Amino acid sequence: MLIHNTSISLADTLRHRRQRLAQLIDFPVILWSGHSSPRNFPANPYPFRASSHFLYFAGLPLPNAAICLEAGKLELFMDNPEPSSALWHGEMPKREEIAEKIGADTARTMSELKHRGTGAASIPVQNYRTTLVQSQILQRPISSPYDLEGIDLELAKAIATLRLTHDAEALIELRKAAAISVEAHKVGMAATPKAKLEAEVRAAMEGVIIAHNMTTSYNSIVTVHGEVLHNEEYHHPLQSGNLLLADVGAETPMGWAADITRTWPISGKFSSTQRDIYDIVLAAHDACIAKISPGVEYRDIHLLAAKVIAEGLVDLGILQGNPEDLVEIDAHALFFPHGIGHLLGLDVHDMEDLGDLAGYEEGRKRSDRFGLGYLRLNRPLQSGMLVTIEPGFYQVPAILNDANNRAKYQNIVNWESLSKFADVRGIRIEDDVLVTDVGSEVLTAALQNQASAIEDLVTQG
Repeated sequence: MLIHNTSISLADTLRHRRQRLAQLIDFPVILWSGHSSPRNFPANPYPFRASSHFLYFAGLPLPNAAICLEAGKLELFMDNPEPSSALWHGEMPKREEIAEKIGADTARTMSELKHRGTGAASIPVQNYRTTLVQSQILQRPISSPYDLEGIDLELAKAIATLRLTHDAEALIELRKAAAISVEAHKVGMAATPKAKLEAEVRAAMEGVIIAHNMTTSYNSIVTVHGEVLHNEEYHHPLQSGNLLLADVGAETPMGWAADITRTWPISGKFSSTQRDIYDIVLAAHDACIAKISPGVEYRDIHLLAAKVIAEGLVDLGILQGNPEDLVEIDAHALFFPHGIGHLLGLDVHDMEDLGDLAGYEEGRKRSDRFGLGYLRLNRPLQSGMLVTIEPGFYQVPAILNDANNRAKYQNIVNWESLSKFADVRGIRIEDDVLVTDVGSEVLTAALQNQASAIEDLVTQG
């Protein structure tokens, strides 16, 4: 439980957040932090991670705690540690001390929370033990954040409105996460020439994050099989001629996330085919970032990436046809099947515990198109939003060998030309981009992405 890094400005920020919430809703809210979960016996738990909605208003990752928000006021509910716990965990701060740090108006025991449940809204915490407590206190079923209704749905919409854009305190944390993630990637590239397994590069990268008292904001992807989008295996050998895709981000002790992907040649030198594809992905990346500004539709950013990738693949002879027409029939999605990015904040895919409520403008729903169905964000950009831009190229056997795809695109893909690019399994380039009043700021810009610069980082450290 960290409290020593808090400040008056954090307490003021938390107070401002709950006052803004009070302007959007007129009913009480109870948010739970959640419990740690045992791996196999109670004294050996998984690392605790507080609910992000709780963190946004409470500011500290307090286990087994709850807050009640009403009319801009905050009540903290938590029990003081048992005296015997000092043997195992040392002296812990008391409830009143924590309440002062976060600017709570009152501090009460957890047993007193049962008197506050009537008429309160909440959002389910994603562990079963806590949702049982939530249902008991609220005296009604509460089980899934994906099918909220009534005041719970109103609360979710209000919180999404607040969390879609970031205040100054949040941006301080997000910049910290971005800076450490940048350093982790540089160290990972420098470690590659002497590494024999993916796991060694992963260890070097995560070591930087741990050394700064942070954790990873998601399970790291460090793989020579970049065509597996969420690959979490690290046993493959590093062989000259292969590419290594590393999707690794840090999370600050307060829960704020970064998300960076770079792809580099294990030998320190891209082959000509790898360089050709890399430059197409980078062109899409750069074009998207150049287009970002308030009011621009994120869906249009995605379609721009699709068009640039299609143009590049036509130039290489992999696709045949007019690039705009190819995007209309989703031919680009054979190689770029996912969305261009997502919201970033207290979660790496921010607020996706609410389904598409935050990511999609009200009244919009997911497309059933091959090339748009995985789009995670579909709303106009606003100043203060933080989004990822992460175009990619992948040769996914399950897509390319699918009989329906083969039939539909038989005259679109030049399979002979594609075979010349067998040494490109997957390439992704991802940065964290803040929407500003006049355009954008790349929070991860300190990590270079030009192919020659990537080669230098691998060979020269």
